[in-house]
Amino acid sequence: MTSTERKLAVVTGASSGIGFELARIAAADGHDLIIAADETDIHDAAARLRDTGANVVSLVVDLAGEDGVDELYDTVKSSGRPVDTLFANAGRGLGHGFLDQDDAEWLRVVDTNIVGTLLLIKKIGGDMRERNSGRILITGSIAGFMPGSFQAV
Repeated sequence: MTSTERKLAVVTGASSGIGFELARIAAADGHDLIIAADETDIHDAAARLRDTGANVVSLVVDLAGEDGVDELYDTVKSSGRPVDTLFANAGRGLGHGFLDQDDAEWLRVVDTNIVGTLLLIKKIGGDMRERNSGRILITGSIAGFMPGSFQAV
């Protein structure tokens, strides 16, 4: 299958865990990938995903704000290909009692889990709406429904 025949999936938070597994499943299903995370482990994940035969672009980017979202979106646009599936999986948690957490740290959790995710969905989702084609899967922690100890944010 050539890259023009393969679909394109974007997976955030793909360096490990659920994000990596979503990327692996998409690659096995015939998708090329653009994967992103805020850690250099994303490049190791890309190497493992290339073993599936997928073309994989990996990007170390902080999706907690507009600059990081714009960088990822620019990478998507420069591929010249439409996104068939967006797996919006990037997220983080903290721990510790809320009153003991540094404000900048819990604000980054909110910015990554909510603000950055919504900004990316709006950009890629807008392109999908224009084409009348595409799918978005938003993953989240069960802590969003039933937070555990020291998971107030």
